[in-house]
Amino acid sequence: MRASLAVTALILLAAGCSSSTGSSAGAPKSGTLESLWRSSTQSVALIPGTSDYSPGVVRVSFLVVDPRGRVVATPRARVWVGRSLQDKPFASTIARLEPIGVSGVSTGADAKTIYVTHVRVPAAGHFQLVARPLASKESIAVLGDLIVHARSASPMVGSRAYPSHTPTLASTGGRTGLLTTSVPPDRALLRTSIAAALAAHEPFVVTFATPRYCQSRVCGPVVNVVDHVRRQYAHTPVRFIHVEIYKNNNPSEGRNRWVRQWHLPGEPWTFLVGRDGRIKAKFEGSVSMTELGQAIRRRLL
Repeated sequence: MRASLAVTALILLAAGCSSSTGSSAGAPKSGTLESLWRSSTQSVALIPGTSDYSPGVVRVSFLVVDPRGRVVATPRARVWVGRSLQDKPFASTIARLEPIGVSGVSTGADAKTIYVTHVRVPAAGHFQLVARPLASKESIAVLGDLIVHARSASPMVGSRAYPSHTPTLASTGGRTGLLTTSVPPDRALLRTSIAAALAAHEPFVVTFATPRYCQSRVCGPVVNVVDHVRRQYAHTPVRFIHVEIYKNNNPSEGRNRWVRQWHLPGEPWTFLVGRDGRIKAKFEGSVSMTELGQAIRRRLL
């Protein structure tokens, strides 16, 4: 069962207080990540929304939550990344709030928005991230880890999409219960298989998500986002596909073969695939309509 943000925040804060971060016993050196972090007047938690990173430009999403479980939601946050708390940051950027889900549609989630930023990480390793919400009433800074692996666990941008024969309305005789846990069913996302889209050499967006059983409560919103963006691009050749996560849509039976074929470390995941069958962009976790729409225009049209 998913813990509330309040419980999660308390757990993360306690872990942060009890763990060793390698900070100095005295005052931190000016300009270091530690000095940026300790300049805050309030201890808050960073809850990551992404975790699969490889060298290059990475998309990072996160929530900032205070000790009472309240989400800090100023429009922007300054983000710094360094090799350790004692080092000066090698990257500085701005994170902007992106909505979770579709306006006017209830998500059932504690948070309605999430910070998203992009930062270039030069190599694999364990890095530290400090974020400071801007225009906040309190001086807040949060500390998080950025663990970058030599290779992404999920399919890499530029790699070929796996030609999965995912089920469709045609292959199941129109039985939507076999295809989706969305209520009402997202029929427009169930008409084409990944294999058929690849064979047709048409660009497509595929989201792997389970609206009913997602533990993070963002799978449903992601499917809603993909469906709404589909309507905006109905006049284009871009196809849109939804693939569930579990065998027979039953979590007790484990992940289905299509998720295993794509080697997905979790869910939800959304991929953009070009006419050449190669992955042009990918989004881990929540993705906003704006982010997805911009990626389609830049990568698929």
